[in-house]
Amino acid sequence: MQLPFRVILLNYCYNRYNCPSIFELMSKIAVFMRLLNNILLLLSVSVIMVSCGDNTPKHADNLAKGTVDISADETYQPVIEEELKVFDSSYPDAHITINYKPEAECFKDYFDGKARIILVTRELSKAEKELCAEKKIFPTSEALAGDGIAVIVNNVSPDTFLDHDALVGILTGTYKKKYTVVFDNQGSSTVRYITDSVLKGGKLGANVYAAKGNKEVIDYVSKNPDAIGFVGMGYVFANEDTSRAGTFIQNVNVAAIKNEKDGQFYKPYQAYIALKSYPLTRKLYYINTESYPGLGTGFANFLGSHRGQLVFLHDHFFPLKEQIVIREADINH
Repeated sequence: MQLPFRVILLNYCYNRYNCPSIFELMSKIAVFMRLLNNILLLLSVSVIMVSCGDNTPKHADNLAKGTVDISADETYQPVIEEELKVFDSSYPDAHITINYKPEAECFKDYFDGKARIILVTRELSKAEKELCAEKKIFPTSEALAGDGIAVIVNNVSPDTFLDHDALVGILTGTYKKKYTVVFDNQGSSTVRYITDSVLKGGKLGANVYAAKGNKEVIDYVSKNPDAIGFVGMGYVFANEDTSRAGTFIQNVNVAAIKNEKDGQFYKPYQAYIALKSYPLTRKLYYINTESYPGLGTGFANFLGSHRGQLVFLHDHFFPLKEQIVIREADINH
């Protein structure tokens, strides 16, 4: 039979203090109970102090408020500036600083802790993911939009249709016509893509030079008949084009590139990017290091949202987060 707690307590105190008098025993118990009450009171006060202590959030920013530095591939500056305008109009308490630079420098900023989010044209490599694990970085990434590299020639150049062999010859200096090849920057994503995807790791020729940016490439090619340039396709569409059909700038020619699979030549129009008919197609990714819902995450979420995807669509990129149906149509003349 189980004894009541009070009886157990009396037995314990009697044996512990060896009290012959019940009054003396009760006084000992009273001392014990006061001590117990004091301990419980102290614990309660401690809990209240912790719960009512400093309410300052662990992080100074959230999805729509605060400050953040972002490093972005300079190839995408026109469209990202448009995205930022729309984002800022909705979230006035958000202060985003975007530093446009060559892709290689964006990755350096990421691993040096200078940028919590970067906008680039590739995902992390296996070696970079291992480096993240060493640095206790837990990255997230997602493709946002389809993009292409435009090949531009002078308006008097006869080479407006180029196949793969012609591109390789031009880039290595072995083509029948000697061209000066101009890229935006030595460490740019455009140089990396062309080296990896067109030359398959081969070396660029001595006829290849780097300008200070995409606009400078276009300017140089427009003034030099023997020049050919490689730029982000966001730079070759005319600003005054409101039809969204895609009108190219007039001071250079945008070359058509042969798809070796179907034998057709394509220019970097939106539909051909979506279908990957245009051979020089790539994607824009965000890579995020935030482990909490911070402002960098908020901007990345916006880029993938309906409004953010509409900005990409308007600027002739192909939005990868929207459900878009492409239908073939017959045109009657």
